[in-house]
Parts: sequence; structure tokens; C-alpha cells
Amino acid sequence: MSDKSVTDRRSFLFRAAVTAIAGGTVAACKDAAPKVAAATTLPPAKPALSAAETMDKMHEAGIKAFPAKTAGKGNQLMAPRIEKGVKIFELTAEKFQWETAPGQMVEAWAYNRQVPGPQIRVREGDRVRVILHNKLEQSTAIHFHGLELPNDVDGVPFITQPPVKPGESYTYEFTVPEGNHGSHMYHSHHNAAQQVGSGMLGAFLVEPKNPTEIERADVDYTLILNDGAHGFTFNGKSFPATEPLTAKVGQRLRIRFMNEGMMIHPMHLHGMHMTVFAKDGWILPAPWRCDTLNVAPGERYDVIVKCKSPGTWAFHCHILPHAESEHGMFGMVTAVIVS
Repeated sequence: MSDKSVTDRRSFLFRAAVTAIAGGTVAACKDAAPKVAAATTLPPAKPALSAAETMDKMHEAGIKAFPAKTAGKGNQLMAPRIEKGVKIFELTAEKFQWETAPGQMVEAWAYNRQVPGPQIRVREGDRVRVILHNKLEQSTAIHFHGLELPNDVDGVPFITQPPVKPGESYTYEFTVPEGNHGSHMYHSHHNAAQQVGSGMLGAFLVEPKNPTEIERADVDYTLILNDGAHGFTFNGKSFPATEPLTAKVGQRLRIRFMNEGMMIHPMHLHGMHMTVFAKDGWILPAPWRCDTLNVAPGERYDVIVKCKSPGTWAFHCHILPHAESEHGMFGMVTAVIVS
């Protein structure tokens, strides 16, 4: 066989092999085609949320939850028992579980199973008896913060009285001084950083016999600030479980600020100014206006807000880490709602 014949034969065999391989590949592709088609019918994957969108959703969820429901309500007005003209209030100090925000349970040490404790409201000249029952595992006492009382009812163990030991009761009795009306507080004065920080506090309000014109209000609201064991709270709750302050257009809203915490809290109201007319229960000689009021530990301020602007207005501590993070608002945030 000539060299040319050998070459032609090799070319023919090579072309035949390539054709066979190509044919087999096409057949294999045809067999696989339905499987590929089936795979492409799955829904496309959703694009991942950006960091900005994720943060926005957390902020939005908190706002939409406000005001969130939680178990328990503090600062409830306590009706006294009256015997021979004496107004009697009984307070029981004990430990229990308290919900500060949805699903956030903490151990509270407080009076009558509420944080803050019951609101005590009396009048100048009233004879008052406060009976303390101690169900805690440590001693305690009650100090009436802001009231100018006789020394023996000042409530400071080893200075004015013995400590009220576990299982014991103690009685404080006094006449509310004339001229000492306004926004006051009551709280523990024994291991106070732990006891007050855990909820052993409440409002003690003294109504005047002859109120001045500036004190008159359509809505009267007490706002107790705390930053102890339960975090940053208004009346024992953290946003979104804080309670909004509500009023109607044209009404006068009185806010009584009380700082029972260990930090300063500059309270800022959006959209409307506050007229500050009393400090620590005393009427100021010259009321003044502000939109941010710095409330230090132990201080009380009374303000009037003339509700002239309808809407939902943010109201919060302006130390921003007490009120907001990348996860949304929390802690010392509420709103004034004017309808």
C-alpha cells in the first residue's frame, strides 16, 4: 500500500471517530436536557438585605410596636384607709418578677408588687400614717424625699431609726407640713443603690390648699426616671413598653419629672416647649421655658406644656445611648400625643 493510501485511510478513520463522539455528545445532551430545564424553573433567590435596610427594619419594628403591652403597671394611685381622720397607706416590700419590655423579665424589689410603687397623693395639713411591711431578705427603711418632716420619721437607719429587719413592720406617722406641697418621692434609704435601683421608689404628691394659677392643668402626669438594675426606664418600663402622654389640642399638660436614678437625664420634648414652674416642690419666682430639661439624681421638676400642636411628638432622654442604638429606639423614649 502506498504512503498516500495510508494517509487517506487515517484521515477517514479520524473523521469517523470525531463524528461518532460528536453524535454521542449531542445524544447525551438531549437526554440531560429535561433535567437542566427542570432546574431552571426554581424561583430566583431573593437578594440579601443591605445593612441599611436591615437597620431600618429594626427601627421600624420598634416604632410600630409602641406602646407595647407588658405585664404590670406601676405608679398606680393608692386610696388610703381612713381611721379617725388619719390617712393610712400600707406598703409591702418584696421581690417579684417584673416585665420592663416585651419578653424582658427582671427581678424587682418594690412596694406592693409594682414599679414604681403606688402613688401616694395627700394634701397640706393631712395626718398621714405609712406602715411598711418588710418581706425582703435584708433590712430596709423609707425616706420621704423632699418632705420637711420631724427627725424621727426621716427614715435613715442608725441616724433616725433602727433598720426594719426582714419580717418586721414599721410605722411612720406625721402631719404633712403647710407650705411644703408639690412633687416629692419616697424610697429606701438602706443599701439604696441596690434597693432603689431595683424598684423601691414611688411618688409622694402633696396637693396645695390654695393652688396658684400656673399649677392648674387638664392632664397631670408623673414621670419617674431610673437607670439601675432594670436599665433605662420611665415608670418602670423601657421603650416600646413606655406609656405615651396624651392630651387634646388646647389642653395644659403638667409633667412631674422625678429622677430616682444615678445619672443625669436631659429630657427633650419635640415640637413644643415646656414652661418650668417648680423645682423640688417649690414654685419658682420666675418660670422659664425650654425644650430640654436636665434632671439630676434626686431632683424633681414640674413643667406645663401647652398642647397647641397636634401629632405624635417624640419625648426622650437626650443622652442618646440611653434612648437609641443601631437596633432602634429603647429605654428612655416615649411620646406626647396631641389629638
